[in-house]
Amino acid sequence: MANRMIWNQTAYFGAGAIKEIPRELKERGFAKAFVVTDKPLVEAGVTGKVLELLDGASIPYEVFTDIAPNPPIDNVIAGLAAFKAAGADVLVAVGGGSPQDTCKAIGIIAANPEFSDVRSLEGTPGTPKPSVPIVAVPTTAGTASETTINYVITDTAKSRKFVCVDPHDIPVLAVVDSDMMASAPRALKVATGLDALTHAIEGYITKGAWELSDMFHLKAIQMIARSLAKAADGDAEAAEGMALAQYVAGMGYSNVGLGIVHGMAHPLGGFYSAPHGVANGILLAPVMAFNAGHTGEKYRDIAAAFGVAEALSAPLGQVRQAAVEAVAKLTRDLGNPTRLRQIGAKREDLPALAQAAFADVCTPGNPRPVTVEDLEELYRSVF
Repeated sequence: MANRMIWNQTAYFGAGAIKEIPRELKERGFAKAFVVTDKPLVEAGVTGKVLELLDGASIPYEVFTDIAPNPPIDNVIAGLAAFKAAGADVLVAVGGGSPQDTCKAIGIIAANPEFSDVRSLEGTPGTPKPSVPIVAVPTTAGTASETTINYVITDTAKSRKFVCVDPHDIPVLAVVDSDMMASAPRALKVATGLDALTHAIEGYITKGAWELSDMFHLKAIQMIARSLAKAADGDAEAAEGMALAQYVAGMGYSNVGLGIVHGMAHPLGGFYSAPHGVANGILLAPVMAFNAGHTGEKYRDIAAAFGVAEALSAPLGQVRQAAVEAVAKLTRDLGNPTRLRQIGAKREDLPALAQAAFADVCTPGNPRPVTVEDLEELYRSVF
């Protein structure tokens, strides 16, 4: 069996890394940039840090900001029209998951107009051509969209989110600069950090995991365990650690898949516009408990990453329980919700949520096989 790994052509890391963007654009021969971001980032002056660099290098650009959280199909359509009108030859995504994912969809359809029906991108669409080149500048330490082959769009007409998996969408350049993440509110740092932790843990235990992906995921778990709480409270060194950790997790899960935490979180976003990281945080520890018996010795490594004493020597059942509790404790200590009712879920929706989760592209990667009934019971257990 062949294992495939796909990453960016080039990536920069560290505070101040965005200063490399103008040089990279010029060396690659790009004439005009189309900057995909959102209004809150513009108003906070975050996007302006990149725009000032483009101005200073006399690189023409236009800015598109019509992007909502859990970006809907309409945002993609509007962005595509604006990109075509701009006459740009490179996309620059500045933002968290929503601008990044919208940008990927714009770039893919611009290069593959036969996929202009955004819904046709769901799953593994088999696009023939690479996206318009994308420079990805994340402003949250969570989704790792800048180094993955995945993006998620919301079909508001059907109250559902769908995942697109396409090797052609990966940005040619990623610029992971923790200074771009510094002004995010604490709640956002918590939610995106829990998203990154979920990527790392699900990627570590997913069916497709292998030695190389394990290397990335285990390192990411270790880094997140020691950095997330401090980063959420404003520690600059920890924030830089989280910026790198979420990217490292993305290098792994993008190539091997995830599991039912994501499979269950996506419908919560589609039904209730629940922030993705918040939903993941609610579900992660309970799903870890559900999966524990199908994970071999891997919970020992997770427990050790969280500082559990005798993680590598105590009885496996005891260690598995300790790993679950360590993740649950971190979630509680960070102040993330722990119940679905806290994010507006309705008990009568649970059967429909379970059906949607069962059909999600992430669900088959779960280490323990699941039924619709299993998923509904899991939703009920955290309602």
